[in-house]
Amino acid sequence: MPPVIDTEKCIGCGLCAEICPMMVFRHKPEESDTPQVLYGDECWHCNACVLDCSQGAIRLRLPLPYMILNTDAANLKG
Repeated sequence: MPPVIDTEKCIGCGLCAEICPMMVFRHKPEESDTPQVLYGDECWHCNACVLDCSQGAIRLRLPLPYMILNTDAANLKG
C-alpha cells in the first residue's frame, strides 16, 4: 500500500523524494508543491519518509500481512 501525504501539512521540501530508497516519490516544485507518490507498489514500508518528515505529513498504511500479530506457538492447543 502506498504512503499517504497530507497536503495540509506538507511544506513541499522534497526530503521524502530524496531519501526514499525505492524512489516511490517524485517531487517537481514547478508542477506541484507536494511530492507525488508515483510508485506506491514499490514501497518497502521502511518508514524512512515518515521518520524524516519534519512536518509529520506522511503516514504509511501497512498491508494486512504486516499487521498480523505473532503467536506464541507454545500456548497453542490442538
